[in-house]
Amino acid sequence: MRGKIQKSMVFVLSVTLLISYVILTMVVYKQTLSILETEVEQEAEYIGRAVGISGGSYLQQMADVDEGTRVTWVSVNGTVLYDSQSNTAELENHKSRPEVQEALVKGTGTDIRMSGTLGHRMYYYALRLDDKTVLRVAKTMDGLMKTGLRVLPAMGILAVSILLLAWLMSKWQTARLIRPINELNIEHPLNNDIYEELSPLLQAINRQNMEKDAIANMRKEFSANVSHELKTPLTSISGYAEIMMNSLVKPEDIPVFSQRIYRETRRLITLVEDIIKLSKLDEESVDFEKEEVDLFALCREVVSRLAPQANVKKVHVTLTGEPVKYRGIRQVLDEMIYNICENAIKYNVAEGNVSVWAGNTLQGPKISVEDNGIGIPKEQQSRIFERFYRVDKSHSKETGGTGLGLSIVKHGALLHGAKVTVDSEESRGTRMDILFGTVPK
Repeated sequence: MRGKIQKSMVFVLSVTLLISYVILTMVVYKQTLSILETEVEQEAEYIGRAVGISGGSYLQQMADVDEGTRVTWVSVNGTVLYDSQSNTAELENHKSRPEVQEALVKGTGTDIRMSGTLGHRMYYYALRLDDKTVLRVAKTMDGLMKTGLRVLPAMGILAVSILLLAWLMSKWQTARLIRPINELNIEHPLNNDIYEELSPLLQAINRQNMEKDAIANMRKEFSANVSHELKTPLTSISGYAEIMMNSLVKPEDIPVFSQRIYRETRRLITLVEDIIKLSKLDEESVDFEKEEVDLFALCREVVSRLAPQANVKKVHVTLTGEPVKYRGIRQVLDEMIYNICENAIKYNVAEGNVSVWAGNTLQGPKISVEDNGIGIPKEQQSRIFERFYRVDKSHSKETGGTGLGLSIVKHGALLHGAKVTVDSEESRGTRMDILFGTVPK
């Protein structure tokens, strides 16, 4: 970055110097040309008056004419009567010369061209005299080029000096500009009182830091919760097994202890499976391809699998709606629907009802699960999608919940670009909707 800033500053200054030199050269050229034109016109006027008084003898007596100045006297028919730098006998008729033609018509005429006689670029000024002859005065323009060339070395030295100064200044200025950036406190970006233009960047860094801290805290909390959740069934299994190993169980109680060990083992396996599912969803490492899924048919399969649990709980489950196609990951969609429906059964009352609806809406495909169970307190509804969070921990323990079901629903919704909404009232029931919106690619 430092090098780019220095190079850009030197480049801008170099271009500025080049443009300045071109403009200066043009200005000097124009001014010098204007001076040359004035001098030639004045000289022509003086010589013309002298010729008008003394005739051609005045021209013959001119011996101090500048070598860079050429004086030519042309008759009405274009014959050269006098030329200060050439033999008149060798010169062709000048009536076709632009400046002579213009002078014969308008009284004066000018032209700039290469002289075939002298081999120099000349400025010509022609003046019609009282006797209708034309006096022409010409000066070489080589002086203009020499003036530009004389300026060039001085401009070159000045340019080198300015470029060197610019390089030193750009180096100092760049270091001054970069220093606050190099000294940024990334851990507390908003405490840096520097350039206003960096505010969006610093705010983005601050958000990233907050997200990183939140993720770190979530991982710590997750690790602690996992340890606690794993420890509980393992402690139970270990305790029951130890009692049986020490023959402290009556033979008729062995099936009861075995059933408890089996139940705790199944709970442990379910917990590990849910943790693995969440880890995959977190890392977006679900390697299943998306396919066309009939959400209504999938809901019917889930309701069918949960029928035994519903019968034990004496909960009546109904399914309504219409076939609706959605492109998604079938296994993840199955987990989402299963967890919501299972919770509706688990946390319901005896002889309760659960209604499942799947179909199309104006906003897109939608699945709705509603029950008349125990409900969720308003103050806890914002936390139910947190990992291991349980509204009623004692009740969750009885039903075998891991506290990860709704977290899986949340991550599955994020994976599919869906939105999950909750509408619940304590002791009145809960309604959860999954709105899939537009079909993801």
